[in-house]
Amino acid sequence: MLRGQAEDVNPAAGRPRPPTDADTDTDTAVDTNTAVDTNTAILGRLADACGLAGDEGEVRTILRETLAGLVDEISTDTMGNLVCRKGSGPLRVMLDAHMDEVGLVVSGYDETGLLRFKESGGLDPRVLPGRSVLVGPRKIPGVIGTQAVHLLDKEEKDKAIPTKELYLDIGARSRDEAAAAAPPGTPVYFSTRFERLSDRVVKGKAFDDRAGCAVLARVLAEADYPGLTILGVFTVQEEVGLRGAQTAAYRLAPDLALVVEATSCADVPGTQPHETVTRLGCGPAITLADANIVVPPGLRGHLRGLAERHGVPYQFRRLTTSGNDAGGIFLQRTGIPTCALSLPCRYLHAPVNLLHLDDLAGTVRLVHLFLESLAKGEVPL
Repeated sequence: MLRGQAEDVNPAAGRPRPPTDADTDTDTAVDTNTAVDTNTAILGRLADACGLAGDEGEVRTILRETLAGLVDEISTDTMGNLVCRKGSGPLRVMLDAHMDEVGLVVSGYDETGLLRFKESGGLDPRVLPGRSVLVGPRKIPGVIGTQAVHLLDKEEKDKAIPTKELYLDIGARSRDEAAAAAPPGTPVYFSTRFERLSDRVVKGKAFDDRAGCAVLARVLAEADYPGLTILGVFTVQEEVGLRGAQTAAYRLAPDLALVVEATSCADVPGTQPHETVTRLGCGPAITLADANIVVPPGLRGHLRGLAERHGVPYQFRRLTTSGNDAGGIFLQRTGIPTCALSLPCRYLHAPVNLLHLDDLAGTVRLVHLFLESLAKGEVPL
């Protein structure tokens, strides 16, 4: 076990291991460097795309183009979810990842031409001042501003600035000019561009949940599991209430579902080991429970067993607050057995996220192993 590592992290996580028979006895075995390069290309394009809740069209277009000809059917439902079907077997398996990201929405203007805004999804106001943003479909550059620091008293300097005291500056000179450039309801995105920080760590925006979208796109492109109907669903409006997942799950009526999501790490200085949610580079995190769901023990145990048998580093997601699309899926109809895999991500719901590419590759592999096991009749229900 790594020094300071909690017992609910697989000891294989985060360090190299020699190849085993498990690496070569399955169709899911891939060359690590090739997998990382392929996953990086998909993730980079998705992360640089812009799509707040209700505004996921750019992301949806990329996914549709990526998967055209690689799945049996692609459709968009009335909510805007992108549904990709592969196979026509008797067991219906829903794979879920959401397309929307956190950001801002224009809500008003000052006489000087500054824009006021509301949050779309959960954001920490401490990280907003001074950030560069892109406003609207024309991607107008802007900056999140606040009162000049030399005008603040000591108490004001020592506290986080409330969102209502911030504004967007796009260089407009009047209320009319600002309103013409960005009408009320205009989405505002963080301008962070995808970039490698090292051989295995990348930065970008919206890894929650473009990382999950990248995993699903890769899995759907490669999947070939007779006996399954795989329903890959890229959902809308997760960040504002799990809305797309609920309607999709009700309409598709799968036998079981797997949600692929990004989650926070909190593995940084100042955080006690027992308070870390996940650890970067230690593999996908299996959810036990969160604010909206208690994952069926059979499903989470099955995922853990697959990871251990095939040497895939894994960990458990410690956080039991917040939630994801799993909480909207499992309540549909008479109940849909649902589990979740999360990709560890530092600085989640912030303008800049960090992600380890080995975690991405490990998640792809574990999802493949899950589907392969189901095709073999190992249904943990």
